[in-house]
Amino acid sequence: MDVLRLTLRQLQIFVAVARTGSTTAASAQIALSQSATSSAVNELERVLSLRLFDRAGKRLLLNDNGRALLPRALALLDGAGGVEQMARDGSAQAQSLRIGASTTIGNYVLPTLLGRFFAQQHRTPGAAWQSKVAIGNTAAIAAAVAAFELDIGLIEGPCHEATLEVTPWLQDELVIVASPTHPLVQPLQGLGAAVRVPVKALREALWLLREPGSGTRETTDQLMLGLLRSYQRSIELGSSEAISRAAAQGLGLACLSHWAVDDLIAAGRLCRLPTTLPKMLRQCYLVVHRSKQVTPALSRFIECVSARSQPGTSPRQ
Repeated sequence: MDVLRLTLRQLQIFVAVARTGSTTAASAQIALSQSATSSAVNELERVLSLRLFDRAGKRLLLNDNGRALLPRALALLDGAGGVEQMARDGSAQAQSLRIGASTTIGNYVLPTLLGRFFAQQHRTPGAAWQSKVAIGNTAAIAAAVAAFELDIGLIEGPCHEATLEVTPWLQDELVIVASPTHPLVQPLQGLGAAVRVPVKALREALWLLREPGSGTRETTDQLMLGLLRSYQRSIELGSSEAISRAAAQGLGLACLSHWAVDDLIAAGRLCRLPTTLPKMLRQCYLVVHRSKQVTPALSRFIECVSARSQPGTSPRQ
């Protein structure tokens, strides 16, 4: 059997340098001196007979070799971390989960799914409760899954991470909403459902938008900009909650998931704006790293949330 010359510590140091861009910053992150960190990088390159970084002054930038090694190093470190956790507590490795969700799913859909999932775990002998949930925009969640910082992501926009396995999940409807007192809404009251707001009026309206990187923003741009051409007036806000509340105050129009606005519509604080635009649907996805070692808990969670994508099921009921 060949003797392995590569160590996990070398890979850990390599990942730290790759993420921080310098041995000085990496050394602080991994509790090692700068000189020892630099020596470890040099030794790793010697063992592999490959240059992994381009040197630019004090900066270390991944080259093609380094970029090819990074996802493999992350996968090995993730697996090794699972082995250590299993050694400390056999049930913890099997039961713990790191779940990520993009903002709309995390705020309006995931709580119900977690309630169902952990109710099932009560019936699983030895089930541990060491899970965590991260909520961010689609790009941030996908990047965290790609970096093995999360076990699974539930996202509401297209995934641009090549290392992830992407599985279609729920479908979500985006609706245009406004306050009942908005100038585009008031003239329509009492005129019946056949009356629609024309595209010209939508182009001239003030739009409340999510930030770039958000799945809602990416989908909204794809579905609407072909008709609107541009947002002539807009305000960016960092969450669907902030947008829906601002729209309810009459600040502008918003295009949001029906999950985010159904409660406000039912309370009469928002109303759907009838337009000439076609019905807007977007696909939501489950994302897992292709090299992820699937634990029993992760397998059960995937099975639980996948059941919500079946016809006739509602994720919020």
